[in-house]
Amino acid sequence: MQFIDLKTQYHALRDAIDARIASVLAHGQFILGPEVRELEERLAVYSGAKHCISAASGTDALLISLMALELKPGDEVITTPFSFASAVEAISLLGGRAIFVDVEADTANMDFTGIETAITPRTRAILPVALYGQPADMTEINSIAARHTLPVVEDAAQSFGARYQSRCSGNLSTIGCTSFYPSKPLGCYGDGGAIFTNDDALATAMREIRSHGQESAYRHTRIGVNGRLDTIQCAVLLAKLDRFDWEIERRQAIGARYDSLLRERAPKVRLLHVKLERTCIYAQYTVRVANRDRVRAKLTEAGIPTAVHYPVALHHQPAYAAMHRGESYPVAEQLAREVMSLPMYPDLDEATQDTIIDAVGKATG
Repeated sequence: MQFIDLKTQYHALRDAIDARIASVLAHGQFILGPEVRELEERLAVYSGAKHCISAASGTDALLISLMALELKPGDEVITTPFSFASAVEAISLLGGRAIFVDVEADTANMDFTGIETAITPRTRAILPVALYGQPADMTEINSIAARHTLPVVEDAAQSFGARYQSRCSGNLSTIGCTSFYPSKPLGCYGDGGAIFTNDDALATAMREIRSHGQESAYRHTRIGVNGRLDTIQCAVLLAKLDRFDWEIERRQAIGARYDSLLRERAPKVRLLHVKLERTCIYAQYTVRVANRDRVRAKLTEAGIPTAVHYPVALHHQPAYAAMHRGESYPVAEQLAREVMSLPMYPDLDEATQDTIIDAVGKATG
């Protein structure tokens, strides 16, 4: 059994993917070829955003966004202590300081009620991370940001394609960033990412920053990075985009079936909650369990693969602990001890899912 099955997806899309890649190999424009612009245009339409700027990774998307906002050493960015390290990494690389706000126990997303008290004169932006495929409380976050004249950068690496009040995650704030890492709901065959905005000036800045700060060939108007998305990865994404809506429907159906049957067959498992007026695309299907190590060991014995997203809160990570010594975020710390992700991919069949659910019931019983 696989945790994520990318081979079945490839077999379903093989002709389209192979044809797209062959086209790139034939025209030879491997950097900023026509597929890059085609992908950006299609993703902009899909998201509803005015601009889409592709990037070499989700982390580069965050870094480029913060550079466009002119984050300086000593500036503060409010974010979550419970996620992958990319957001904190991007902030730190620019000399900024991550200011953490604890998360909600039922969604694992940033708890907006803690944001206002975290704002100081040095606050430069708010950066919520949409965890496990569900957007955070963006109406409340945007409202707080507007009162304090702050931009919001939504990290939609796990939620692109989800909806919040009928709008696409990634187009819910000043800037949205996503990742096309292979295991993401829309993934390429390497690293990749994208940035979304409706701000013309920010879009111009981000396009220049991702290509060494160039306004035009060999005219460098700002400090930049090498953050371009390869043409071949765009070709893969263009082929996958044709199946993306169906895959989202499948993820949501599989997630709903997990919820229903785990309540029945594994009542000791604590489920996460999808809030009203939004959808979840289940980048991971994650639950909370007591005695996680024991449960995972039993599942491994039964042939069920699992993962932990994430086992250590960011303020306890060795790279960042010194900067956050003495800080405590109880919900994030508890989630880090309890979360466990189960196999989730669009082609997961009911028989395999039943095997997983029954094994979870036995392991937690």
